[in-house]
Amino acid sequence: MTARVGYDDVEPGTELPARSFPVDRERLVRYAGASGDFNPIHWNERFAKSVGLPDVIAHGMFTMAEAARVVTDWTGDPGALVQYGVRFTKPVVVPDDDEGAVIEVTGKVAKKLDDEARTVQVDLTVTSAGAKVLGMSRAVVKLA
Repeated sequence: MTARVGYDDVEPGTELPARSFPVDRERLVRYAGASGDFNPIHWNERFAKSVGLPDVIAHGMFTMAEAARVVTDWTGDPGALVQYGVRFTKPVVVPDDDEGAVIEVTGKVAKKLDDEARTVQVDLTVTSAGAKVLGMSRAVVKLA
């Protein structure tokens, strides 16, 4: 599969479609099963609060993966993502109610990196409940 976005079709400032990702306790339990990360801060409210957290929090890698989906959905090819890194700045708090939490992601092409390799840097802004939850969220993407 090849990225459906062409290198020649983007410029610094090109915006990716924004996305919102709902997060609830059931999704966290499913992710724990898939990832093998059964730390009780991700599913046990009493435990999370006993260690100083406001409530259950989403897995950092779950949050990171949801944000990366904005890039891979934009390119149409998960293999186009050649480098990705973030700093975890605040947890995504997931209350036990009907709404849960929402991860909001926007992104834009920051710069073209290599004309020959056809790579660009995409910077993401990732928030939940009005707070930035991932900092320095950057992806390098190989475009068609």
